[in-house]
Amino acid sequence: MKSLSIALAYVGIVVGAGLSSGQDILQYFLSFGLSGIAAMVLLGLLNLFYGKVMLALGSFYQSDNHDEVLRRITHPFVGRLIDVTLVLSGFIIGFVMIAGAGANLHQQFGLPTWSGAVLCSALMIVVSFLDFEKITHVLGVFTPIILVMLFVIMLYTLAKRPYSLAEIKAAAATLVPAVASPWVSAINYFALCLLTAASMAFVLGGSIVRISEAEKSGALGGFLVGLIILMAGLTLFAWLPLAKKADVPMLAIVSQMSPLFAFFYALTIFALIFNTAFALFYATARRFAGNQEKKTRWWFIGLTLSGFGCSFMGFKALIALLYPLLGYMGILLLAAVTLAYLKEQRAMGVEKKIRRAMIHLAVCRYDANRTCTKKDWKRFAILGSRSKANTETIEKGVTAYVKEALDGAPQGGR
Repeated sequence: MKSLSIALAYVGIVVGAGLSSGQDILQYFLSFGLSGIAAMVLLGLLNLFYGKVMLALGSFYQSDNHDEVLRRITHPFVGRLIDVTLVLSGFIIGFVMIAGAGANLHQQFGLPTWSGAVLCSALMIVVSFLDFEKITHVLGVFTPIILVMLFVIMLYTLAKRPYSLAEIKAAAATLVPAVASPWVSAINYFALCLLTAASMAFVLGGSIVRISEAEKSGALGGFLVGLIILMAGLTLFAWLPLAKKADVPMLAIVSQMSPLFAFFYALTIFALIFNTAFALFYATARRFAGNQEKKTRWWFIGLTLSGFGCSFMGFKALIALLYPLLGYMGILLLAAVTLAYLKEQRAMGVEKKIRRAMIHLAVCRYDANRTCTKKDWKRFAILGSRSKANTETIEKGVTAYVKEALDGAPQGGR
């Protein structure tokens, strides 16, 4: 259940204003027509693989923030450059999300754009006072909802809206592509997704003791992101003449289906925007504050208020101007993560065995039905010292993991 919760939280981070609204897909892919659909398939495969990679690295190093991972996988200069890029992109994409919140409520309800931005910012500050476990659940709660909604929208589209290739081609020709080609778009946009997800993905991965669980969570989360991209892309493709005119294209399509459905879809988009903005600012705040909870909150509040101030530049214009640039900046992170994962494959295999043995020894100690000797606990300490993660961190993590598992086990069946 925790793996599923982490996977849904990961999706909630990535699927913010751009993907759920359709604006990113419109600018990056559908401007190329049919070849843009093929590029979206590539994007989905990249999300599946790198979702697994990022959460695995976070778990491997038991990271509390992205800087802990970067210091282990790159040269100090490169790590610092990526660190600055992540902090900068986290803030930029965060305030683009807040701008998206305003555009979303303005298009659906006619509210002033600033009011949606105020509401989103206020909710973010309130949720920041929850503990991390509750925050994880908040981030993932709307993922199943958007999956179901997009599936319904796609089925409606297939049933009611025939694909007129001539009409779609003509509409696509009027769009200005974000980058030069569909394949460059796939790499550029994925690098942007990586920048969006990396900081919080490393934190989520660091909350998982078993690396294999982190890999499963990341792969599932990446697969779901790819599925969302493909469903939204196929839907937008059919409605391209209508979609290209709107700030929130998916909402314009849903409004053709049912006013009530459009009402709930607008609220869901708002929730996903909140998820992404919150995760970006929270991970950035953790980067500067470390484990200090009070300091993290103050950093978070400062980032949120600053992001609100920057959000008045306009949602659609911000995506067109800033996202391609951030995508090119993210390619350096993409290369660093790829090389680190390939380099650490053997070490990860050894680390999995170490943690498996530590979990077994911890079960002996905390399970009333088993006996643990001093020799066993000494071996536990030795294994902890051999771990790639910080010794104290991994020992605490394994202990908490085992206690939680035993507390949830049926009585007499441990």
